[in-house]
Amino acid sequence: MNKEIISSKELDESYTIVHHPSGLDIMMWKKDGFSTVEALFGTKYGSMNNYFRTDDTGDFIRVPDGIAHYLEHKLFESDDNSNVFEQYARTGAAANAFTSTDITAYVFSCTDNYEKALEILLGFVQSPYFTEENVEKERGIIAQEIKMGDDSPTRKCFKELLRGLYVNNPIRIDVAGTVESIQQITPELLYKCYNSFYNLHNMTLSIAGNIDEDKVIEICDKMLKPSSDVHLESRFPDEPDEVCQKRICTNAAVGLPVFAIGFKSEPLSGKEYVKRSFIAAMLLEQILGQTSPLYNELLEQGLISSGTSTFVYTSADRYFCCIIEGESKDPDLVNQRICQEIKRLEKEGIDTKRFEIDKRVRYGEKISSINDVKACADAMLYYHMDCDDVTLFEDVDMIASLTAEECQQAIPQLFDVEKNTISIVKNKQ
Repeated sequence: MNKEIISSKELDESYTIVHHPSGLDIMMWKKDGFSTVEALFGTKYGSMNNYFRTDDTGDFIRVPDGIAHYLEHKLFESDDNSNVFEQYARTGAAANAFTSTDITAYVFSCTDNYEKALEILLGFVQSPYFTEENVEKERGIIAQEIKMGDDSPTRKCFKELLRGLYVNNPIRIDVAGTVESIQQITPELLYKCYNSFYNLHNMTLSIAGNIDEDKVIEICDKMLKPSSDVHLESRFPDEPDEVCQKRICTNAAVGLPVFAIGFKSEPLSGKEYVKRSFIAAMLLEQILGQTSPLYNELLEQGLISSGTSTFVYTSADRYFCCIIEGESKDPDLVNQRICQEIKRLEKEGIDTKRFEIDKRVRYGEKISSINDVKACADAMLYYHMDCDDVTLFEDVDMIASLTAEECQQAIPQLFDVEKNTISIVKNKQ
C-alpha cells in the first residue's frame, strides 16, 4: 500500500494520501483537539461527462443530459428498502450529496461514531440498485426539481449566461438536465454510467477531523470492493475562443431586472490553473469589490444593489470564466461601466494598496480554513481531483507570493471585453 505524507513546515500541518490496493485514493487529515469528522466519497463525474468510453463500452457512447445527477439520487436506495439517511441518523451523523459539472460526492459529518458512519458511506455508494420501478419513481421528483430551478430568476439568468458564453462546451448543460432528457434515462444506462465512473480508480475518499488513520484504513480494507481499471476516457467538443452570444434577455416575474455578466478565458490546469483562479478573484475585487470606486459609484447612482456579487467559475482544463451577478434597473449600462472600468485598470493600473489589503485578507482566510474540519476535507478532495500536481498547502504559498504586477498583466487574458456576455432576466414589457 503506497502512502504519501503532504506537509507544511510553515503551518505545522500534514495530511496523508494512501493509494489503496482497491484502486481508491484515500486522503486523511488527523486534526488533534477537534471533536468533529467530515468525510466525502467522490468520483470525477459530473454533468459534463456525457460522452465517454471504457474497455467495456468499446466505442464512445452518448448518454442523456442530467444522468450523473439522477444517479446521485438513486444511489440512496437499496434492494432491502433500508433508508440510508435513517442509518446515518442512528449514528448521529448528518449526510448529504452533490453533483457539479465534474464531481459527484457523498458526504457525512459527525461528532461520534465516525467508524460506523464511514461504513455506511462506503457501503451504499458501492451498492447500486436500479429497477424500472424506482427509476420511474425518481423521474417525477427530478422533473419537479428542474421546474423549480427554471422558476428561479437568478438560476435562470446564470444558466442563460453559460449558454451565451460557450458555444459547444457541455457546461451549457444544466446539472439536472431537462425534463425531456431525463425521460431517456433507464436502469441499464444508470448501471453503465455507474460501472464506468464509480470505478474506484476514478474515486477519492477524503476524511478529516478526530480520526485514527489506521482505523480508517482498516474500515476501507473491510468495505472496499477492489476493481480493475476500465481505462475511462471522456471526450469533450472543441470550444472556440469567442463567445456564443454577447447578450441574452429572457422574461420572468421579477421586481428589478436580474443580470449575470461573464468574461470567458482560456481553461488551464495544474499550478497555473490554481494561481490564475486567485488572480481572477483579486481582479474581480479591484473591478467591482465592495471597496472599489465603481461599486460605490453604481450603488450611489442606484444602478446596483448591495447584493451584487462576483466569483470565479472554473474547472481545470474545461472552462474558466469570471462572473458578476446582481439586480439593476439598467443592466446594460452596468455592463458598459464594468467594461470601461476594466479598460481603465488595464491602462492606469490596479490599486496596489487595495491589492495588498485583499491579499492579506485572502491569506488569512486560507490559514483560518485549516482550523475548519469541513474546509479541510473539502479542500483535500478538490485539490486531489481537480488540480493535478498541486498540493493543498501550495495554494497558501501562491497567495503569499502574488504580486500586483502579475495581476495587472493578467487583465487582458481574464477580462477581454470582446469575450464578454450579459444575461438579463426582466419582466415582459
